[in-house]
Amino acid sequence: MFGSSVIAKPRRFVRRVRRAVRYEIYAYWRSRPVEPKTVLYESFSGNGMLCNPEALFRELLGSSDFSDFQHVWVLSSFHEYKETVREFATVPNVRFVRAGSVAYHRALATSGYLVNNATFPPEFGKRPEQVYLNTWHGTPLKRMGYDIEDGVLATANTIRNFLSADYLLAANSFMTEQMYGIAYKLNGLFRGTVIEEGYPRIDRQFLDAAGRSAVRDRLEAAGLQLGGREIILYAPTWKGTSFSEPEDDAEELIRRVGELESQIDTERYVVLLKTHQIVHQLTAHRPAFRGRVVPNEIPTNELLGATDVLVTDYSSIFFDFLPTRRPILFLTPDIDDYAGYRGLYLEPGEWPGPVSRTVDELATEIAALGETWQPDERYLAAVERFASNEDGGVARRVVDIVFRKQADGYRIRELGDSRKSMLLYLGGMRPNGITSSVLNMLDHIDHERFDVSAFFANPRSPLAVAKQREVNPAVRQIPRVGGMNGSKLWHLARHLDFRRGRMARHSTDPRQKALWDDEWARCFGASRFDYVVDFSGYGPFWAALLLHSPEAQRSIWLHNDMVADAHRLTDGKPKMLRSLSAVAALYPEFDRLVSVSPALAEINADSFSPIIARDKFVAALNLVNATRIREDAAAAMPDAVLDEETGEVPVWLEHLVDEATTTFVSVGRLSPEKNQARLLRAFADVHATEPGARLLLVGDGPLYDDLARLIRKLRLSDVAFLAGHQSNPAAILSRADCFVLSSDYEGQPMVILEALVLDLPVVTVSFGSVRDALPEGSGLIVPSTDQGLADGLRSFLHGEVAITPFDDEAYNNAVVEQFYRAIGASTADPAEEPHSHAQETLSL
Repeated sequence: MFGSSVIAKPRRFVRRVRRAVRYEIYAYWRSRPVEPKTVLYESFSGNGMLCNPEALFRELLGSSDFSDFQHVWVLSSFHEYKETVREFATVPNVRFVRAGSVAYHRALATSGYLVNNATFPPEFGKRPEQVYLNTWHGTPLKRMGYDIEDGVLATANTIRNFLSADYLLAANSFMTEQMYGIAYKLNGLFRGTVIEEGYPRIDRQFLDAAGRSAVRDRLEAAGLQLGGREIILYAPTWKGTSFSEPEDDAEELIRRVGELESQIDTERYVVLLKTHQIVHQLTAHRPAFRGRVVPNEIPTNELLGATDVLVTDYSSIFFDFLPTRRPILFLTPDIDDYAGYRGLYLEPGEWPGPVSRTVDELATEIAALGETWQPDERYLAAVERFASNEDGGVARRVVDIVFRKQADGYRIRELGDSRKSMLLYLGGMRPNGITSSVLNMLDHIDHERFDVSAFFANPRSPLAVAKQREVNPAVRQIPRVGGMNGSKLWHLARHLDFRRGRMARHSTDPRQKALWDDEWARCFGASRFDYVVDFSGYGPFWAALLLHSPEAQRSIWLHNDMVADAHRLTDGKPKMLRSLSAVAALYPEFDRLVSVSPALAEINADSFSPIIARDKFVAALNLVNATRIREDAAAAMPDAVLDEETGEVPVWLEHLVDEATTTFVSVGRLSPEKNQARLLRAFADVHATEPGARLLLVGDGPLYDDLARLIRKLRLSDVAFLAGHQSNPAAILSRADCFVLSSDYEGQPMVILEALVLDLPVVTVSFGSVRDALPEGSGLIVPSTDQGLADGLRSFLHGEVAITPFDDEAYNNAVVEQFYRAIGASTADPAEEPHSHAQETLSL
């Protein structure tokens, strides 16, 4: 039979075709005029006509000055929400579209107003003529956004939506400051307006007797037997670590409802279960839940208006219930675990009601409510802090601000920041020198002076995710999700231009310029940065995208002799020639071309000076994270080098720790430019007369098999070893005797700095920028030949290689200033030569 991989390929192909068709449809409608009097509403990805969007919709629909507006609602299923569709079947200016359909993408692309309480999909990009109001769906009790451990990747599309919005809605100042400003790091980046007038959905809780009766009738019609009893609403939040894939705890919830009913006065109370929107689909069709679960079609806030007692856990629903001044009780059997993996903004002692760990305790609290319950001081303090704007008129005020453009006298705020802003593209986040260098830089930038954002492709490999987690928490991380909009024919033209070396058309061809401008806006909304930095310097797509930022000082890093890098052979072919040629074609559009050493800046300037002015070529050395290197170096052996798959200790470890041997170590990718073959030949020469010498090559790459064959050919199998990729090379370096580098060319190799931090002697061949990489008086530089390198190894064995103290703190302080100067952010005299500062650093 066919294997799963064979079956998966056609499925992937079908998914790609569907995605391509969806993007093509969206591209077509994005080329059509925007309809200024059409409003698109979406709640919880189409999970009903709900929340703030519904309240604003009804306010607009009932306002005579908007009678000529068209209203479009997104629903995930017309069948599931048939009552909603039936309610407006005869209203000519209200229509429904199914989420993800052709009609949906048309409405998303052409509606003049967009209202959402969550997020539009990754392909969404707001057009300049559109007005986007994101209302969100509650004041947060549980931690949000970047405040969640490992929350960066899960929050990527949310950040993108917020940055695209013209207006964000906040129920209170706590939500503005804690959620938008801090948790999602929008301070200084969001260019729109925060409306702090309360929540429109709460207007619907202000029910008179007739309104309460109507809600109860609707619940009865849905099969919930109330029988004149008071309603206890149990409304827990979702559980799990992924909003898109919540835990299925439905059976536990219904068990609690049954247990509670068995311990309370059921002649007085009826217990109803209201599940979170993303959990509702797990409960809606289970027989055991009939007659207990509130249908999703009944608006939550109307339900709260008819609720007598609210029981919840960590849900923001209790903030909505505060204006009723009715009892709120908390059931949190898992609070220790939940607070540990998710975290809370308010301690239980601040909550406006008693907190129970068990259903038994909860039943006791319900019994104690009595007939004359009144809110205590803690409850009233919460009302003042979180619900002081709720007076039943919020929807009208929000409509005034967004649709009538009448903001005078209302509570609106901007999320400003006095710091200069900086965006750095980090590259592919693979464990290599570039990633180490940029992570070090992010640790040393003055975050009180600069608001720093990091941009990168959404990482998929475990190694890239591990590096992403090392990004300094003060940095705002913006992973790119989704893909470029626009016709596939336009993208075909873009790719053909790339292959033909016509990169300049990204800004000179109107259609291509529109594609790139749209992609910048899709990723960053209206955000602006003072400094835009391509720290990778190897990807033409990313370099071109950064050139479409609003006006900024733009820099791109040149980590090597870029001409030599482009012509480097892999499997006999210059595989990077096309991509690096495309990047080089964009160099003239950057303000600064930053090499990682002064000598390298001169080499690159010589290569490109016929077409690029030499004064654009500047230098900034790489930083070194000495603290992390020393911590890693102290890791215990053999744990630091155990094989992750087998748990075995590598055979070379006994040689590394044997005091009777002398171990030379080299760390780097096994690729042609690193020329480890030269090192092996030189080592073979030395070992013939120095049998106690050992060689360890740490790293992986395309030449692994070739180098393994060379080791066998030179009969070095017992004394020269390939260690492969190691997650902690510092632990190996610290136990070796001498570090050796045999590269044909380098930028500023980070591993030399790591060796210096660990007081490890260095022997290196003389590549072009070596004197910038190795401070004066340290190590030994030898000719780039087999014999020269062999002589260098012997010099170490004879005690002739100098070891000088390395002041990493002074070095890093100087390099950070170089970085500021290189991107145009320095306050120093602009007449000073950047190269001279790089040279000064080498004396440290």
